[in-house]
Amino acid sequence: MSTDKLAKRSPLKFFLLTFALATPFWLIGSMVKRGLPVPMNLPVSALSFVSPLIAALILTYRKSKLFGIEQLFKRIFDYKKIKPKLWYLPIIFLLPAIYSLSYGIMRLQDRPLPEPQIPFLTIPILFIGFLITAVCEELGWMGYAADSMRCRWSALTTGIVLGLVWGLLHVVPDIQAHHDLAWIVWQRGVYSVAFRILIVWIYNNTRNSIFAAVLFHDMDNVSWSLFPNNGSHYDPAITGLLTAITAVIVIFLWGSKTLARYRYAS
Repeated sequence: MSTDKLAKRSPLKFFLLTFALATPFWLIGSMVKRGLPVPMNLPVSALSFVSPLIAALILTYRKSKLFGIEQLFKRIFDYKKIKPKLWYLPIIFLLPAIYSLSYGIMRLQDRPLPEPQIPFLTIPILFIGFLITAVCEELGWMGYAADSMRCRWSALTTGIVLGLVWGLLHVVPDIQAHHDLAWIVWQRGVYSVAFRILIVWIYNNTRNSIFAAVLFHDMDNVSWSLFPNNGSHYDPAITGLLTAITAVIVIFLWGSKTLARYRYAS
C-alpha cells in the first residue's frame, strides 16, 4: 500500500472504534463473577482481544472493501519477509529470556515463590491459543494503526503512543482481575509501552512483517502464562523494568527515528 494511502488512515478513529467494541466485553465482565475457564487469572472481559481486529476490518472495508480485507489477512503469513533469519532469535527468545531473568531476580530476593510447575505438554496448546489472540491484536495495532502512524511520527513515538493506548485498553480487564493500582501502573504504564516499542523494532527490521509481530506477541503471552505458576507470581515491576531497559538499549543501538538503523553496522 502506498504511503499516501497509509497516511490517510486515521489512528484516532481506529482507537475510538476499538474502545467502543471492547466496551460490551467490559460490561459483561462486570456482571460475571467468574473468569474464563483457564488456569490463568483472566476475566471474561479479556475476550475483548478481538476488538482491534474487528475495528481494523470495519475501517479497511470502508476504504477498500473485500479486497482490502483479503490483503490484510494475507499479511498473517508474510514470514518470508523475515530476513535475515537471525531475527527469529529475538522474536522467539528475547521475551522468554526477560521473564526467566525476572524469575531469577525474584529468587535472589528470597520472595515466597511456589515450586515451578511448568506444564510442558500444554505448551503447544498455549502457543496455538495465544497465537490466535496475537493475530487478532496485531492485525489491528500493527497491520492497521502502526503503518499510518509511522507516516506521521518516528518509530519511537509510534511505539510509545501505541503502547499507552494498548495498555489503557487493558485497564478494565486488569481491574476485573483484581490487580491493584501498583500492578496496573507497572504493567500498563511501563511494560506495555516498552513491549510495544520492541514490537515496532521487530516489525521495522523484518520489512513490516505481521507474522513477526504476531509471533513476538505470542511468545510474550506464553512466557507470562508459564511464569510460576500460571502467571500467579508474575511481578510487572521487575519484568517491566527489565523490558524498559531492553527498549532503551534498542533505541540507542537502532535509533529512535526508525528503530531500524543499527549504529554499528559496517
